[in-house]
Amino acid sequence: MTSMRSCGLVIMLAVVAMLAAGCQTMTVVEQVEDTPVINAQAELEEQQLLDVGIRVFDPGEISEKDRKKKGLTTEIRSAEARYIPLVLRDTLQRTGHWGAVRVVPAQTHAVDVLVEGKIVDSDGEVLELEVEVTDASGQRWFSRVYEKQVDAQAYLDTDESEIFQDIYNRIANDLYRHKAKLSTARILEIQRVAQLRFGKSLAPEAFDGLVAATDDGQYRIQRLPAQDDPMFDRVMKVREREHMLIDVVNGYYDKFNAGMAGAYFDWRKARSDEAEALREVKQKAANRYLLGAAMIVGAIAIEAMGGSSGTDTVRDVMVLGGAYNVKRGMDISAQKAIHEDAIRELGESFNAEVAPLVLNVEGQTLELTGSAEQQFHQWRRLLSEIYATETGAPTTHIADDDQPSSSPVK
Repeated sequence: MTSMRSCGLVIMLAVVAMLAAGCQTMTVVEQVEDTPVINAQAELEEQQLLDVGIRVFDPGEISEKDRKKKGLTTEIRSAEARYIPLVLRDTLQRTGHWGAVRVVPAQTHAVDVLVEGKIVDSDGEVLELEVEVTDASGQRWFSRVYEKQVDAQAYLDTDESEIFQDIYNRIANDLYRHKAKLSTARILEIQRVAQLRFGKSLAPEAFDGLVAATDDGQYRIQRLPAQDDPMFDRVMKVREREHMLIDVVNGYYDKFNAGMAGAYFDWRKARSDEAEALREVKQKAANRYLLGAAMIVGAIAIEAMGGSSGTDTVRDVMVLGGAYNVKRGMDISAQKAIHEDAIRELGESFNAEVAPLVLNVEGQTLELTGSAEQQFHQWRRLLSEIYATETGAPTTHIADDDQPSSSPVK
């Protein structure tokens, strides 16, 4: 009987030891080497280049839980919705595969390829984006989700401020791979459709019959305008003015980016540090709770098997040890509030830095009023009026498919 009790005691202590060992595991983010961007090996001819417009991203929704636990705000997301397209723009420009690459505040027919995106998640450790790409003919190139996760160590191992450059490289590579499949004739067709759709948005009657939408939402060229068509020339000059306006808006975005980049990197790094410290605290507290519970359960099991002078001592030690570990778990859990408060304070601090930058880029006047996005729509109406004055045609405002994807910060 004594040997059976001893055997049971050994088994119980082994179980306790196994539980304690199992509690020590930590979640580790596997760092995958960044994807290199594919650059053009030689300068491309003009007819091989497509102009790209990248819309200001949809900032997405922030849950109340993320507001409290992650210190995220709508102002931070609004800033990211402009910052992310700028990083993607710069990445595409460096590849040499494209013509003009611009960030556009709203839907426009003044580009050959349009990139639209939504921020699914962004907290300094995780960046998840939904990206959809279509060309002027209405052909969807692809719609994909890009995600990358990093840890605090990753911020120490890089000299560049954009820790998620891998995502932008992957998007750029996917764009290139799709474009590489297009023939020169198809590229020219996309460029012409873009011109005709812009013309139709400005002068519907004059461009009626030149380009038409099919049942599946694609746009097909019905016929081309004459080479010396003065109406077409005037419309293309208006299109050039819209390009100039977009360049001006990009200048404001560049100033915004220059003011935000450093603070944004610091915020993401500090937030990642605090988040990792918070996870460690939670893990240590859980370890103590589990070890304490295991020791108390072991003591109860020893009691159930029938006590003796030897086992009674072990039982009492395990009860005291279990209670101590549960108490230590409670003490460690109390430290969570410190890191949670630090995360919220980091968010509030960065929010205070970035909010004036967002308001500034949204408040540029261009001799107009409202945000940069609102001014873009006003400028389009002005271009339509200039065109009508020059041609004597009825005033028809350049058609907007929709409104800006992100609301101005109040």
